[in-house]
Amino acid sequence: MGAGAPTLNAQTVELSSPNGRNVVQVSVESGRLVYTVAHSGRAVLQKSGLGIAFRGAPRLQRGIRLIDTVRSRRDSTWRQPWGEVRQVRDHYQELRVRVAETAGLRRTFTVLFRAFDDGVAFRYDLPAQPNLGAFAISEELTEFAFADNPKTWWIPANRRAMDRFEFLYASSPLSMIDSVRSPLTMEMQSGPVVVLHEAHLEDYAAMDLARVGERTLRPALAPWADGVKVRGRTPFVTPWRTIQIADSPAELVPSVMGLNLNPPNRIADTRFIEPLKYDGIWWGMHAGKYTWPSGPKHGATTENAKRYIDFAAANGLRGTLVEGWNVGWSGDWIGTYGREFSFTRAYPDYDLRAVADYARSRGVQLILHNETAMGIGNYERQLDSAFELYKSLGVSSIKTGYVNDKTAEGHAHTGQFMVRHHRKVIETAAKYGITVNAHEPIMDTGERRTWPNMLSREGARGGEYNAGGPDGGNPPEHETILFFTRLLAGPMDYTPGVFDIRLATSSGRARMPGEPRVRTTLAKQLALYVVLYSPVQMAADIIESYEGQPAFQFVRDVAVDWDTTRVIDGKIGDYVVVARKAAARDEWFVGAITDENARDLSVPLDFLDAGTRYRAEFYADGPTAHWLDNPTEMIIRSEAVTATSTLRLQLAPGGGQAIRLREIP
Repeated sequence: MGAGAPTLNAQTVELSSPNGRNVVQVSVESGRLVYTVAHSGRAVLQKSGLGIAFRGAPRLQRGIRLIDTVRSRRDSTWRQPWGEVRQVRDHYQELRVRVAETAGLRRTFTVLFRAFDDGVAFRYDLPAQPNLGAFAISEELTEFAFADNPKTWWIPANRRAMDRFEFLYASSPLSMIDSVRSPLTMEMQSGPVVVLHEAHLEDYAAMDLARVGERTLRPALAPWADGVKVRGRTPFVTPWRTIQIADSPAELVPSVMGLNLNPPNRIADTRFIEPLKYDGIWWGMHAGKYTWPSGPKHGATTENAKRYIDFAAANGLRGTLVEGWNVGWSGDWIGTYGREFSFTRAYPDYDLRAVADYARSRGVQLILHNETAMGIGNYERQLDSAFELYKSLGVSSIKTGYVNDKTAEGHAHTGQFMVRHHRKVIETAAKYGITVNAHEPIMDTGERRTWPNMLSREGARGGEYNAGGPDGGNPPEHETILFFTRLLAGPMDYTPGVFDIRLATSSGRARMPGEPRVRTTLAKQLALYVVLYSPVQMAADIIESYEGQPAFQFVRDVAVDWDTTRVIDGKIGDYVVVARKAAARDEWFVGAITDENARDLSVPLDFLDAGTRYRAEFYADGPTAHWLDNPTEMIIRSEAVTATSTLRLQLAPGGGQAIRLREIP
């Protein structure tokens, strides 16, 4: 990184991205620090204020003067141990703007801006100083004042109802939203697509977004029980506020800006971190076949676990998840914040050591579920003893859960208290050689770069809602929205691969009209493995549903770790087409999905190696397939193709298509 000389006494300073298309202007006007953002000459953000409000101290917002600015730049490349892309370029221009109060406490702070070709990011840096030591933030005063009234895709940040992310997305003009989650995706009337999110969330409250003017948003921070948003002591830096910008939705992904804004990998030996496909004793609980608590329908028995392990071993799946194995599931475990959960003691009908030994003998990773019900004290007291036990058993993967809206003490689900807790789990797991897949999580902010054992998470309304919950399941458009919203934050454990679309086998009965069921075709369930990225992908259905199913071959074959990702085409809420090249394999996979409308799509194969012939294996909707009344009709076929070929894909309503492309010897 190179640094330039300070620029003194400038009223307005400007920063451009390396390609010159994203431009930030920063200035002090009437004693207030403001910034603007433009893309290709078009205004994205108009003058937007910066500042912080403290409890028991004046706001750090007014009476500001510019002290100096310092510029620098970086252009480097680093390699991910796993991901959507293997090589990541970190290329930006940087501007440090140092300001101070002209009177009163005369506090100083710096706002650090970085301009990338795919967006802009900034953060506050509060240095140690006599009049700003220990502090309590009541509000962050950052503004995002949009130049027009963009169409937004959002889920509510409504802590009065459910303080999690498991809502269906709505769309509306920015001027009509209230308080929403990030990442927030917006299509501006005058041009680009913009996504607001954050990066490097380590010791701060997670950022929601609240509308404070017709077209202005401000961070809404999840609180501690006493209402304080953030506690800290200088020197202190906040998370990055990220503004991702693209000319079209298809250019939004894969985004690496958030990864580049996190510190490098801190795990010296990453060999225990393995992207994998897995099955599990899970879907049967949601469908009503099994129970989490011990009893006549208990799912997590030694015998049943071994059946799932055998299925995984026979079908090339590297893991088996077991939920409901540990004591504590009886009674009102949510209402008691899981105070009876033990993370080392199993139910009598589940022999933990025997199952772990059996999984290891079959070459399968046992994945253990750790549901906390937000009883954080109970879980943290057991972390080391539980993880030490798992390591001794050869268990290197856990799935955590946080089914509740607040902690027992009243701290918010995504507040600073919980951010610290999630970091503690990730770092403790790394110490014991364990990977984490978190459900009901803190949203991904790129920490997987620093701690690559943080493999995946939920953080949206996942596939489980097709087995139970409100609204009869996820509508056909749901996944076409997730791709351009939730998935921009990072990997999601959506749990695709349900073959029993009507849930007759897994529930033991036919579903009544209006009851939850899978609202896709079978071909779309396969395509989701390619479209919705995660380094851990579940064959989510009960294993009986896969018997005699030729389509399951795609689940066996599809990769979960990628060298290259290409978004071919897409429109938010309508359709998505993605191509990915498998890591360490000369194979490509294509996934295409649509909403409730049938579509004909063209996919040029110019991403393939020129002069090489490939065998394309198609798993396509049948001619009369339809998510509602004929979801399982499928055509499986193959043909030879080259880089000059163009595929014509026909997708049924609620349908999709999955394609494997491998070189012909």
